[in-house]
Amino acid sequence: MKSLLFKVSSILVMLILYIPVFFMAGSVFANNEIYITQVGTSNNFTLDITQDGDDNVVQLSVSHDNNTIDIDQEGNNNTVSWVSYWGSGQGWGGDLDGSGNTLKFEQYNTTGSDANRIGFHINTNDNTVHICQGKTFDDSTDTTCEATSTSEYGGHTVNLDLHSGDTNLKGSQETDTGNADHYAQIYTYGGDNNDIFFKQSGNGNKTLNLTVRTDNGEQEVIQAGSGTHTATVDLTGAYTTDLSLTQNSGTNQSYTLTNNCQTSSGCAISVTQE
Repeated sequence: MKSLLFKVSSILVMLILYIPVFFMAGSVFANNEIYITQVGTSNNFTLDITQDGDDNVVQLSVSHDNNTIDIDQEGNNNTVSWVSYWGSGQGWGGDLDGSGNTLKFEQYNTTGSDANRIGFHINTNDNTVHICQGKTFDDSTDTTCEATSTSEYGGHTVNLDLHSGDTNLKGSQETDTGNADHYAQIYTYGGDNNDIFFKQSGNGNKTLNLTVRTDNGEQEVIQAGSGTHTATVDLTGAYTTDLSLTQNSGTNQSYTLTNNCQTSSGCAISVTQE
C-alpha cells in the first residue's frame, strides 16, 4: 500500500511519501493550487489532501484501480476539479478512468461569501463516490460527514458526469448559519446499476437536476429545510430505474419528472411534498 498525505494551510506544506503521482503546489498561503495526475501502472494507493483557507484549487486525474482518495477543503471559494460543463471546447474537470476506486470529497464554507464547487467525470465502473458539502448524510445508509465547525454558510455547487456502471454515489449539501443556495447537477449514462442518494438541507434555496440514461438503478433525492425547492428529474433508460423524491419546505416546492419505462412490471416512482 502506498500512501500520500498532502496538507496545505497558511503555514504548512507536508509530503510524507512519494507515489507515482505528479503534483504542483502554489503559495503556502491561501490561493493554493494542486495539480495531480497519476502516472505509471500502479494501483492501490491512498491519497489524502487537506486545504484550509480560501481560494484553493485541486485538479485531479486518476487512471488506475482500487485507489482511495480523500480531499477535505475548509474555507470559501475552494474548488475540486471544477468545470461548469463538459463538451466540445471544454477541458475535463476531475477525471477518473479506473475501477474499484473510492472517492470522498468534503467542503465546508466556514467564512461565508463565495461558494465551494466540485466537478468530476467518471468513465469506468464499480466506483464509490461520497460528496459532503456542509455536512450530513442521513441515509442511505449513512456514512456521516465530519464537520469541524458549527458555522456552515453553504452556497455549494456540484457538477457530476457519470459515464459508468455499478457506481454508488452519495452526496449532501447543507447550510446552517447562512442562507446561501445549493445547486447540484448529476448526469449518468453509458452503464447500468448506478445507485444515487443526494440530500439538500438547511437554509437557502435548493436546485437539483438529475438525468439518468441507464437502467436498473435506485435514485433517492431529498430536499429539506427552508427556501424554494426545485427538482428536475429525467429517467430515460429502457428498463427499471426506481425514484424516490421528497421535498419538505414551508415555501415553494416544484418538480419536473420525465420517465421512460419499458418493463412489463413497471418502474417505481414515489414523489412526496410535505
